[in-house]
Amino acid sequence: MESSRDTPSTDWFEGPLGARVLREETALAPLALDDVFGFELLQVGAWGPAQHLLDGARTQHTTLVSPERGPGVTLCAPLDSLPLRSDSIDAIFLPHTLELVEDPYAVLREAERVLCAEGCLMICGFNPFSGWGVRRAFAHYVGRPAFPPQTRRMLSERRLRDWVAVLGFDVDSVYGYLGMLPTKGRPRAAAAETRAAWLAGAYLLKARKRVKTMTLVRPRRRSRQRVLVPAAEPTSKVGR
Repeated sequence: MESSRDTPSTDWFEGPLGARVLREETALAPLALDDVFGFELLQVGAWGPAQHLLDGARTQHTTLVSPERGPGVTLCAPLDSLPLRSDSIDAIFLPHTLELVEDPYAVLREAERVLCAEGCLMICGFNPFSGWGVRRAFAHYVGRPAFPPQTRRMLSERRLRDWVAVLGFDVDSVYGYLGMLPTKGRPRAAAAETRAAWLAGAYLLKARKRVKTMTLVRPRRRSRQRVLVPAAEPTSKVGR
């Protein structure tokens, strides 16, 4: 059963780096959600204060699911075994969730199961090849606490593209955000500023679940075997 570690403490989100991450993601989320419609948008995994990333949702309903109770959590459930019917959800948001869980692919596979055809999948992740990734690697090397706090890993955009493709998704777009270096940045961000994912400290990947089409296989027509009828042998006998 998949369980998630505690999300970074509120102390980190209130600090300069955590506040910058929340500020830029809060500005970027409405841009990613602008063409996401339907009945249900599911945020899998808690990240930051309550449901701040879902404020710009255009779906009729939003749900925040997490293994533990917390602010804004409306459904407690293991993230790799959601109590939802297959093909029942219009959109799923994974804000750094894959970086916090023990088995990220299992969580991704479960998201694919519950998403309906043409359903939208959005994933936030830190770029491991940026300064954010270098700082995390250094913290791990010297035995310091994980950076950002509680994260188990960072997944590159290329690896994530491969995973979602295997699970039957087509990538619509990728938004790069945050600077390459883990600095506090500007105090305010009036609007989302995007860049190429490989030039950014983090990215938001947006993909659509492919529609599975049935291919009708016609039965092979059995070729008719040619029947050779032997010609009657001539005879010299005359019937009397």
